Amino acid sequence: MSERLEMITRDNWEEFLSAPVAVLMLGKTDCANCTRWTEELQGLLANEQWWPTVRFGKMLIDTPGLLKFKKANPWLSEVDDLPFNVLYKDGERVKSYAGSGGDRLDNRLKRVLDA
Repeated sequence: MSERLEMITRDNWEEFLSAPVAVLMLGKTDCANCTRWTEELQGLLANEQWWPTVRFGKMLIDTPGLLKFKKANPWLSEVDDLPFNVLYKDGERVKSYAGSGGDRLDNRLKRVLDA
């Protein structure tokens, strides 16, 4: 994984989500669409100028030890489609959507940060 795409675990999720702006991609270990989106996202993040002040992270929700995260985020139980992306601003969830695509993410970041 690129340095800009952080692996989010039970040990660092709270600190990650408290960033001024963070994008959390939720996936599972056996999700082919999640793997494709990860690869596309890593390609975008290879450009240091693409959203340089935003933190990007990936969490595999089928990893053991995420009970505290799941309890703190009850909306997660309603997520049916993966990958699922959540945009946070100052620790608050401000936008979320299922699917992938750099243009889609770019447009949502513009709306969140220009608001």
